[in-house]
Amino acid sequence: MAAETQAGTAAEGASGGLPQFDFHWWPGQIAWFLIIFFGVMAFMRFFAVPKVGGTIEAREGKIAGDIADARRMKDEADAQAQAAAVEAAKARAGAQKVAAEARAKAQAEIAARLAQEEAKLAATGAEAEARIAKAREAAMANVAGIAADTAQAIVTKLTGKTASAAELSAAAKG
Repeated sequence: MAAETQAGTAAEGASGGLPQFDFHWWPGQIAWFLIIFFGVMAFMRFFAVPKVGGTIEAREGKIAGDIADARRMKDEADAQAQAAAVEAAKARAGAQKVAAEARAKAQAEIAARLAQEEAKLAATGAEAEARIAKAREAAMANVAGIAADTAQAIVTKLTGKTASAAELSAAAKG
């Protein structure tokens, strides 16, 4: 049996080497190569590439949809921000209007109270001036009498004589 095995391997070794390099086997190898090559190409064309292409198209569609959604959301956010800014401006204007009205009302009340107090002070001042004038007139009326009495006392003290009322009146008027 060992002799048979050696004889079989010796025959193959004498055949000239590797079958890939033996031109006798090339037509069969080329035929199988072409069959396998075109089979793989057909599989790729009809199954793998469409599946990958579909996945790529789906992914591109999803990305485009996501971008469109993001743009739409951004536009909505911008619109809401603009609306909020308009509302804030309206609220600010309303607050300023209310503040101006309150300020004007307070100033009007202050002006009215000031005018009222000034009128009271003017009336009080007029009354005081009238009393002062009346007191001055009364004092001036008494001054002539007091001057005459004082002059009588001085004349009596200095001369020892009493002066007549006509002389005292003439001396007081001067």
